[in-house]
Amino acid sequence: MSPDAWRHDFHALQRPGNAEVQLALYRDYPSNVRLYPAVHQYFRETQSPLLAVWGRNDLIFVPAGATAFQRDPARRPEVQLIDGGHWLLESHLDTVAGYKGSSAGCCNTG
Repeated sequence: MSPDAWRHDFHALQRPGNAEVQLALYRDYPSNVRLYPAVHQYFRETQSPLLAVWGRNDLIFVPAGATAFQRDPARRPEVQLIDGGHWLLESHLDTVAGYKGSSAGCCNTG
């Protein structure tokens, strides 16, 4: 992870009105959780390919969020748990990018 990544984040967080936006997102998180069954239903009905690349040590979006897709017997999602945390793209970009298109047709753009 770039040692100055926090500077970019800090700068972005200083935009006018951003504190209110962040608080609104935090307060609205329960509505996100209520949508999980609908998300699973969507993937079940559309049979869209699903590739979930997740940080095994992510304390914010825990691995159970990814492995939940595997509990549906009608689906065969590809779930990859990488030995990383929440900032997986910052710390393991090449590994994550290497999974592009590895799932049966998933994300294959040509």
